[in-house]
Amino acid sequence: MSKKIAIINQKGGVGKSTTAEALAAGLSLKGFSVLAIDLDAQGNMTYTIGAKTDGITSLEVLTQKATAQEAIQHTNNGDIIPASNSLAGADAFIADTGKEYRLKEALEPIESDYDYIIIDTPPALGILTVNALTACDSVIIPAQADIYSLQGIEQLSETMKPVKKYCNPALKVDGILLTRYSSRSVLSRDVADLANQLAAKIGTKVFQTTIREAIAVKEAQISQQSLFKYAPKAKVANDYAAFIDEMLRGE
Repeated sequence: MSKKIAIINQKGGVGKSTTAEALAAGLSLKGFSVLAIDLDAQGNMTYTIGAKTDGITSLEVLTQKATAQEAIQHTNNGDIIPASNSLAGADAFIADTGKEYRLKEALEPIESDYDYIIIDTPPALGILTVNALTACDSVIIPAQADIYSLQGIEQLSETMKPVKKYCNPALKVDGILLTRYSSRSVLSRDVADLANQLAAKIGTKVFQTTIREAIAVKEAQISQQSLFKYAPKAKVANDYAAFIDEMLRGE
């Protein structure tokens, strides 16, 4: 049985897709079998992994026009169910009874094929995010080291409450991951203190590992390579490797 982790924050630009891709790639390097699922219409993870978007995508899986197995693409950068830009209209397409369970039900036949399933979500709290929350075992919340990013986490916590009550009672938050963090910045340190207070309020933790901002991240994405392949010695790659180790120790 796989562990399913959703990477969620409704605020854009916090390193959500970068974190999802790095987590999938880093776990693969450790020898785990990993499936990435892209539910974000922007398709950033789909692009970086090098998947095609003109075939079966996560939209077809969620609208029950294809199975998850049919949607999986095997790329040089790993297995993925890619995104479609039509996911932007998902709240209109996925509107009938049981809509919250579409992803959960689709993944059941393939769960035993993977150790981890990593789900990237859109920067919004609509039906796609609710499907991810219903299907996953736990959530990781990337948050840029600024106050606006943290404010969104409280809203996410409120969205999770009914999902946990009615759809997924075992749902938990593994932690908040601070991204674009500078240890030399007073602002970053102040935000880290606020993040710890917020984490305690919603019953989780802030990962001790922080992720610095680095041009190597964008360069790796442009080259359609994982950060670990493109710049294995970069400090930001070390940050993500340390985060993955910390996450695994906490399981």
